[in-house]
Amino acid sequence: MTIQVGDKVPDSTLFEFIEVEGNGCSVGPNAFKIEDLVKGKKIAVFGLPGAFTPTCSAQHVPGYVKHFDALKAKGVDEVWCVSVNDAFVMGAWARDQKAGGKVRMMADGSADFARKLGLELDLTARGMGVRMQRFSMVLSDGVVSQLNIEAPGKFEVSSAEAMLAKL
Repeated sequence: MTIQVGDKVPDSTLFEFIEVEGNGCSVGPNAFKIEDLVKGKKIAVFGLPGAFTPTCSAQHVPGYVKHFDALKAKGVDEVWCVSVNDAFVMGAWARDQKAGGKVRMMADGSADFARKLGLELDLTARGMGVRMQRFSMVLSDGVVSQLNIEAPGKFEVSSAEAMLAKL
């Protein structure tokens, strides 16, 4: 079943590659429980099929990096990009996209979070395994307050611009 507006975000663990040790995080992949990260925060989350893929790299991530300040001005505390890749790949992609300090690149390497959201995408026939559907959502203290799920092969409703228009 797909998550809906008004639902609590499911418990899961995401991984983030940390470049510089600090705030209790060591260098390299660090595990974060979603339930701990969302407490008392408004978080803009966007999910996509994969790091370094065409639409994701050319439009989706750059839009959220570009509009980070506008999202903050609308009350967003953090912006997350979630993909079914490992934390090393997401860390490299963060460097490539110059996302540091703006978009947290969160890895869902086993597609656990994607499945719990009901937003997994089976691309095994294309050699990519199970991935995440393209979407965006706003979490307000762990509850979905905005949800935008793309139709297959589309990039229309999950952009930073579309999210900003609804905030």
